[in-house]
Amino acid sequence: MMTMILRAVALGAALLVSGAAFAETYPSKPVKIIVPFPAGGVTDIAGRLIAQKLSEKLGHQFYIENVAGAGGNLGMAQVARSPGDGYTILLSSSSVTVNPSLYQKLPFDVEKDLIPVTKAGGSPNSWLVNPNFPAKTMKELIDLFKREPGKYSVGSPGAGTTPSLSIEQLKFDLKLDFVTVPFAGGGPMTQSLLGGHVPINCGAVGNAVALIKEGKIRALAITDKKRLATLPDVPTLDEMGIKDQEAETITGVFVPAGTPKEIVDLLQREIAAIVKSPDISARLLELGVVPEGSSPAEFTAYVKADIAKWRRVIETAKIPRI
Repeated sequence: MMTMILRAVALGAALLVSGAAFAETYPSKPVKIIVPFPAGGVTDIAGRLIAQKLSEKLGHQFYIENVAGAGGNLGMAQVARSPGDGYTILLSSSSVTVNPSLYQKLPFDVEKDLIPVTKAGGSPNSWLVNPNFPAKTMKELIDLFKREPGKYSVGSPGAGTTPSLSIEQLKFDLKLDFVTVPFAGGGPMTQSLLGGHVPINCGAVGNAVALIKEGKIRALAITDKKRLATLPDVPTLDEMGIKDQEAETITGVFVPAGTPKEIVDLLQREIAAIVKSPDISARLLELGVVPEGSSPAEFTAYVKADIAKWRRVIETAKIPRI
């Protein structure tokens, strides 16, 4: 028995030394960062900013590969099936915490197959209207919904996105009656909003900051506890007394299960420093992304809580599973 214990201790020590040695030489070749969505979105743009800085700081290329499809599941599954050697990284939105409850079956287990590295940042959702729409405030919009039930339509960037769930949560909590129109992404939704075809929508504020500042879109509220520094005039639902509506689209970094802790910690330190640096922080804020850089432990707790939160919303609002 004592011999077996000594062997186990020796093996554990060897693995620790091996992991540490591996981390000392990491990276020794290009590193792939998979974004499970098409190029051009906030997650993709933030990923490219982070990848460029990682390449500069760590001496090897970190590059983005867009693997879109199935609400992000194709790209996430590819990372989950990859070796845990630090050379495949996932940069995902909140699909990673929504999809476990939205889809009947996933080809991977978020909590078992992926290691949370850091929440690089988060972009709260926003309630937006065409400037010509009669409601000038969120209260006026809610009054319209109540006064004329069933008359209005609200656009979302797609079924299962956090904005679409924010819509259903507000609809359920305030007992509102309107039609939800899911678009194939934030781009088509915004074009419809600008054209006045579906003049109300809820989307990640990061996709609309420039248009809001130019006066092409009116922002009525954001789903956060505090106002955004880049949009100080836009109130939060919370300050209006509409509670428990907080929701965001995250920019989250994950690696496959089995990745050495030393590499996880290295990536977290570097990415946290990058998103908090003055130039990248300013650029992210322009995109409506609040920089964070949480620790692996903090992000793991966030992921667990967010999975549970969206499960409650999906079940309470009786949203059909895909």
